[in-house]
Amino acid sequence: MPHKVLITGGSGYLGGTLLARLAQTKLPAYEKLYALVRSDSQAESVKQYGAEPLTFSPRDEHAVRENVVKQGITIVFFLIDAFKADSQVYFIRALAEVGASTGQDVHFLHTSGAKLFSSHTGAPTDRPLLDSEPGLYEIQKSQKATLDGPLTAVATNNTVIEQGELHGVKTYVFVPCIVYGKGEGFGNPISIQTVAIVKAAKATGRVYKVDANKPSWPVCHVVDNATLYIALLSKILEGESVDHGKQGYYLASSGSVVWEDLYSGVAKSLAEKGVIDNDEVPLADDSALQKMAAALGVPKDFVAFSLGGRCTFTAAHGRSLGWKPEYPPHHILDTIDEEVQLILDNLT
Repeated sequence: MPHKVLITGGSGYLGGTLLARLAQTKLPAYEKLYALVRSDSQAESVKQYGAEPLTFSPRDEHAVRENVVKQGITIVFFLIDAFKADSQVYFIRALAEVGASTGQDVHFLHTSGAKLFSSHTGAPTDRPLLDSEPGLYEIQKSQKATLDGPLTAVATNNTVIEQGELHGVKTYVFVPCIVYGKGEGFGNPISIQTVAIVKAAKATGRVYKVDANKPSWPVCHVVDNATLYIALLSKILEGESVDHGKQGYYLASSGSVVWEDLYSGVAKSLAEKGVIDNDEVPLADDSALQKMAAALGVPKDFVAFSLGGRCTFTAAHGRSLGWKPEYPPHHILDTIDEEVQLILDNLT
């Protein structure tokens, strides 16, 4: 039986680029592509990518079950909440019902984040932590975060895996990192981490670093991020056995960048544009952190979580699918002026 695929978050940065790339990619046969939307205008927008719009609340368990089961959806790409696990569980249960009635394998791909595999959440950072490493699930189960939000999000990764095993649904934890480049979808064209650096700098009048020891973080162009989603989907559609569940972590990254190099590039670009006075990058003091927190709309303790920290999570799984990133890690530094201008043009 051919698969039916649902994409959530299609108006977002990652989901929009995924939809756009899907429309350009020749995939193994599947029956239908759906996209979850919130409005009539979004419904019209997703149609241009060959997707049939569905309008329901992912927070409503009855609505999720009714739509997934009625349409016979067998693959869900979940890109709308990395923190709480409620909606994910609703989709997993609904997929299980479809699987039980059709005898077909069903799949749930949860979009997480590299912060949950970093110093912020107690992940190992003294060595490369491969996304294909045996025992990664056990590592996540043992992690301790000092902030409640990240701790909840780590638990969500674990819940997705555990509920998938309980209900016979194949699950995948997809991990974006610092993603950059112009989004190709109909909605939001800008990222999160690079945007946070610019927003904080505009509020304080300069770019500040939040770590003293030059930590690094994995990085990925938004197109490469989308092509890893598609590589995973392609293997599923081909009926291949793909690592899932406790072995199903997938990091989209071509390598790492040092935060301070990224800060310096942003500072230089903003200074040249007259947005800030100079391109120095001092260590943020308490006063600067307070201003940065206000600009980002987070508590002061979350500033470093938003735009700093150490992450040694390393991509290996994607290459086993035949995925190869187009853009090397230094590309973000080479094109930082374009990134900054894109953000300035689209900040609301």
